[in-house]
Order: sequence, then structure tokens, then C-alpha cells
Amino acid sequence: MKSSRSEFVALRGLNMHVRHWGSPDAPKLFMVHGWMDVAASFQFVVDRLAQDWHVIAPDWRGFGLTESPAVESYWFPDYVADLDAILHHYSPEQPVNLLGHSMGGNIAMIYAGVRPERITKLINLEGFGMPMTQAKQAPGRYRKWLDELREVPTLRPYASAAEVAGRLQKTNPRLSDARATFLAQHWAKENAQGQWELLADPAHKNSSPLLYHVDEVLQCWQNIAAPVLWVEANDTDIWRMIGSKEEARVEIDRRMKFIPNMQTKVVMDAGHMLHHDQPEELAVMLEAFLKTH
Repeated sequence: MKSSRSEFVALRGLNMHVRHWGSPDAPKLFMVHGWMDVAASFQFVVDRLAQDWHVIAPDWRGFGLTESPAVESYWFPDYVADLDAILHHYSPEQPVNLLGHSMGGNIAMIYAGVRPERITKLINLEGFGMPMTQAKQAPGRYRKWLDELREVPTLRPYASAAEVAGRLQKTNPRLSDARATFLAQHWAKENAQGQWELLADPAHKNSSPLLYHVDEVLQCWQNIAAPVLWVEANDTDIWRMIGSKEEARVEIDRRMKFIPNMQTKVVMDAGHMLHHDQPEELAVMLEAFLKTH
């Protein structure tokens, strides 16, 4: 297992945790994780990379070891601004190679369309975007948000690290014991009472009052200048966020048409957490993509 090192950087008023692998002099490759995940989640892919890369992977605000802001709910644009600050800190002049998984893929795609000059190549792992919304949903969404703010959100603790690992394997049955044990140590920490608490701000459970405007997102995608590698898992279930499997496929295919320069790949025998399920195959895919001119 390749060793990593932690760094804390003050950005946008938060003490942000960033995990590094590889030599600082090696080519940079930024990786951003998904919702309810942490930067250490990329360990298995990093272990399979053949080339020496300086992999830079932050914990998003309110996840992992990054500080949680004093908020009652989270706004998606903040993640885009955090990414901008991180890239400016580590590569202020040079465009970068960027990989994002799930929510991280959504953030990376939007960012690459907002600042196209900042991205050399973009790898999107299952970052399909959120379900389409309509203006008529706004009153109900605001009401739900206000109702949730009356209660303090919590995340259940676990009796042991082994129980955390078991929870991870329940979500992803493909996850081996060894990988689940490793992830549990980074996904949660032991508190003073001997219980294991997830490293995530419970406020992430609260709804956002802001609707997800797909048309605006696709305008950003249409503005991406970098080559994009779009990677899906053959056994993903993330389509449930968008609708039935058939409806989701039609909508995802429609969205993909807005990306100017894209190639697609499918990872077999993998679910949504494809970087856990098939890290060897994924590492080969992304290095082949990054090495093309």
C-alpha cells in the first residue's frame, strides 16, 4: 500500500484536510471524492497507478478531517468555490488533471465549464448529476428545508471499527474485508465513550432549499474545453436518483451529448463505488487517458 501524508490548509475560512500520495515533483493529479466519502477512498486506485503521480485529494468541507462550517445545511456552489481555492493553492499557474467521483464528478464537471482554461484533462466517475427539478417544486422544497431546521440532525454511532466496516460492506457487498477495514479507519473515529462516529457533519442530511437546475448545469458542461473520460460501472444503482433505470438512461444519454470532447468507458463487475470494486482496471483506464495527447 502506497503511503500518504496529510496536510491542513486554511482556505475559504476553513481548515481543509488534503491527502497527498507520491513525489511532490511528479505530475499532479487531483482527485475529489463523493458524498459521505473521504479522500482516503482513492487509496486502492492510487496503489495501482503505474506512473509516479503526485495525487492531491482533499476532504470536502464537513467530511473527513476537513473542518465543518457553522451552517445548518450545505450549498452546492460552496464545493465549486472550494475546488477553485484548492487548485489555485496547489497549481496557481498551470492547468491540472482532475478526477471526480459521484458528487465530486458533478462538482468537477461544473468547474471545468466555468473555468475551462484550468483543466487539462477531466475524468468523471459516475458523476451523472442530480434529478431534474421544476419551479413548481420550490414551495415544497423550502417547506421541507424549514421543517428540517427545527430538528438537530444526527448520525448514528457504531460500537466498533469492525461494525463500521460491516456497514460499508452492507452498502457495497463487493468490498473485501481488508478494504472495508482500511476505509473504516478513515471513515470514522473513536470518541471518548469508545463509540465510532462517522467523519461527516450531520448537517449534510438536511435538504437544500435550492433546486438543481439541470439546464444551467448542462450549459456549464457545454463549455468544457478539456477532453473528458466518462466512466460508468455496469452494475451501478445511482440511476435511482434520476428515475427508473430506463428513464435514467435516456436522461443521462441526453446530458452526455452536451460534453464537446468525450470518450466513455464501462467498468465491469462494479457498482457505484467502482474505485473500490475494480481499482486495477480503473487505474489502467485513467493512465491510458492521461497519457494521450
